[in-house]
Amino acid sequence: MAGFEDFLPIMAVKLGEHDFMAELCNGFRLLADPGLGLITLESLRRNSALLGLDSLTDAELRAMMEEGDSDGDGALNETEFCVLMIRLSPSFMAEAENWLHKALVNEVEETLTSCKK
Repeated sequence: MAGFEDFLPIMAVKLGEHDFMAELCNGFRLLADPGLGLITLESLRRNSALLGLDSLTDAELRAMMEEGDSDGDGALNETEFCVLMIRLSPSFMAEAENWLHKALVNEVEETLTSCKK
């Protein structure tokens, strides 16, 4: 059976960059503690069934949190969550250099266009 991350590249292609990121942000809000605006171990535990992850142990959930917690505060903010989801997808990581190049080209083109005005 395919893992969740296997569907991310398909979603990205079908939705486009903007809508795909919006969907990742929706996923974050679904898992986040509404009062804190962060994904905590407790909010992940409470909402894991929504993702079909209710069979994971606390240790496995904690490991997922630690994998994405780049600032070490014990919770995931929206950026950490989105980065983690993309990092978990082997297909995304294989294409990361191409996306970076495309993003840089777009940024330069937008800058040049705005300078001409």
